[in-house]
Amino acid sequence: MLIYEVKNMGETVINTKSLLKKYGGRAAVDHLNLKIDKGEIYGFLGPNGAGKTTTIRMLLGLITPTSGSIEVFGQDLRKNKLQILRRVGSLVESPSYYGHLTATENLEAIRRIIDAPKSRIAEVLKVVSLTGEEKRPVKGFSLGMKQRLGIAAALLGEPELLILDEPTNGLDPSGIQEIRSLIKRLPEEQGITVLVSSHLLSEIEQMAGTVGIIRQGQMVYQDTIANLQLQASGEMRLAISEPEAAMFLAKRRGYEGTLQEGRLILSRMNDARVALLVKELVENGHAVYRVEERRQSLEDFFLQVVEGGAS
Repeated sequence: MLIYEVKNMGETVINTKSLLKKYGGRAAVDHLNLKIDKGEIYGFLGPNGAGKTTTIRMLLGLITPTSGSIEVFGQDLRKNKLQILRRVGSLVESPSYYGHLTATENLEAIRRIIDAPKSRIAEVLKVVSLTGEEKRPVKGFSLGMKQRLGIAAALLGEPELLILDEPTNGLDPSGIQEIRSLIKRLPEEQGITVLVSSHLLSEIEQMAGTVGIIRQGQMVYQDTIANLQLQASGEMRLAISEPEAAMFLAKRRGYEGTLQEGRLILSRMNDARVALLVKELVENGHAVYRVEERRQSLEDFFLQVVEGGAS
C-alpha cells in the first residue's frame, strides 16, 4: 500500500504525529499523521467507522490519545488545551438547540457562556444566511437551517479553526448545497481554516483543496484534490503516425506511457498536458488521428484506496 503525502510549506494549524487511540486492544486510530495548513479547507474522508470522529474528538480534547502527539497552532494540546480551544469552533454530529427558543435566544445562551460580544449574534446569523429567521422558534427550522445554526454557534467565539464532523449528513440536496456554499466562503471571507469530515467523496471534492483519506484508523492518502483527480485520471490513447518515433518524443518530454498496437498509451494526463503533447507531435510532423480518454472515476479510485488496492 502506498501512502501519498502532500508537500506544503504553509503555516501549519494542525499537526499530529503517530496519533494512536486504542479501545480494548483495537486501534480505532492507528499512528495517524495529519497535517492541515492555515487558510485551507481540509477534507477528512473515509468510510463510516474508519476513525474520523475518534480523531476529531482527540483534536478537540474530548478524549485522550493512547499515544502520539497533537499540535494545534504550533502548541501541544495536552499542555495548552484551554488556550487552544478558545481559538477553535466545532460542530460534532448533530447541533444542540432548544426547539422552543428562537435562533437568537439559542445563540444568546451560548454567547453568555463564552462571553462573546452581544453584537456577534447578528454577525454570525448573517454569515450563515439566517438573517430574517432569527425570531422563529428553532423547532420550525428545516434540518439544513438547524445545521447552519449549529455552525453559527461554532462561529460565535470568532474561531481561527472550525472543525465540522459530517455537516451534510442526512440533508436533502438543497440543504447540502447551502452547507457546502457556506463552508467554501469561510476561509476567504472569515480567514478561518476548516476541517470537514465526510464519507462522501463527491462532497469533499466540491469543497476541499486538500484531502486526507483514512481507512481502518490509518491515513492512506493525503494530498491535494487536484493530485487526487490526477491519480484517478486514467489513461489517454493516441492513434498517430510513426508511433515509435512519437513515443520517443513523448518520453523525452517527460510523459509516462507505453506502445500498444501502434497507439500511445499515456498515464497521469490532464487536459493541458494532452494539448501540449498533441501540439508538439504535430509540430514534429506527426499526424494525430484520434485522441481517446479511458477514465477511471474518482469514486472507483477512492474505493481502491479505502479497500487497500491503491498502487
